[in-house]
Amino acid sequence: MNQLTSATLSHGYCRRRTPAWGNIPRGEIITGDALTVLRQLPSSSIDVVLTSPAYFRLRDYQIDGQMGMESTVSDWVEHLVAVCDELARVMKGTGSLWLNLGDSYSRHPRFGAPPKSFLLGPERLVTALSARGWIVRNKVVWFKPNPMPASVTDRLNTTWEPIFLLVRSPRPFFDLDSIREPHRSKRSPITTPPVGNKYDGGKRPPWAGPLAGSNDGLLRARAEGRSGHPRGKNPGDVWRVATAKFVGQHFATFPTALIERPLKATCPERVCVSCGSPWYRTEHRLQPSCRCKGAWRPGLVLDPFMGSGTTAIVAERLGRDWLGIELKPDYVEMAMERIHAERARREEVMNNKQRRNDK
Repeated sequence: MNQLTSATLSHGYCRRRTPAWGNIPRGEIITGDALTVLRQLPSSSIDVVLTSPAYFRLRDYQIDGQMGMESTVSDWVEHLVAVCDELARVMKGTGSLWLNLGDSYSRHPRFGAPPKSFLLGPERLVTALSARGWIVRNKVVWFKPNPMPASVTDRLNTTWEPIFLLVRSPRPFFDLDSIREPHRSKRSPITTPPVGNKYDGGKRPPWAGPLAGSNDGLLRARAEGRSGHPRGKNPGDVWRVATAKFVGQHFATFPTALIERPLKATCPERVCVSCGSPWYRTEHRLQPSCRCKGAWRPGLVLDPFMGSGTTAIVAERLGRDWLGIELKPDYVEMAMERIHAERARREEVMNNKQRRNDK
């Protein structure tokens, strides 16, 4: 469990001491095994974790200690559960874990499922994490409009992957306003309340089960002629994002568009330097959630399987800090080359803009 819970962070006081996480590395990729490195990081130091571990038996990265080449899918799950136990420790109470996972088809019962069957690796892992106290908030469908072609003739081609959002606290940091989308429909104001709505007056109908939600939240908006929330709609859990095109040694690269939305929503733009609590967005500006009245710094995202460095590139574009862990030295070098090239590109854009303004 985290040493600093979400309840502590949400209260109007802070611990007036130098935090252990004050000197945690930022803007670096640590070369090493994810589990070993995580055990060296301070507790309650990370705002959000966003990563995509190696899928079971799909990629051989040709390095000792790699994840994904375990003997069985159960061993793969056990390995990732141990990593997530450490992530639970290093994450703040308000933190979130975004986990992109892909599945594999079995070729022999020894892998954990009958031949030609899905191994159900993502489901096995998330079920295990739920039993260990993780709260599964979303299963996002990453729909790929340009999926890898398949030559199979006895099943459908796979065109999507799951991205799980997991948290440790019922009240994590989540900035929905930063990722809202424009409404597509328009409505005219209604003069009389709708008749026969399913939840008339907010009362639950007799057919509603104990877990059924209420769908009367739009009644006020419709009465005012609005399609929904004035700042836009919730983007939902199906994301259409094309797979990335990347020229390099790494063959499983995150698309940058896939990372932007999770980072905006769950990595705070600002956190208190003294206590680590996030700043929250109000109608007009960002406000601290503590009473420290001190300095702030950007929120910190960790990718324990950094790969080609896309998480770091997007974090810098959005003004967030980042930390990476990567086992393969070649990938560390490649990722840093990409990051430096992106920094140079941004600097050139800013310089060109400044030159135009000076004319």
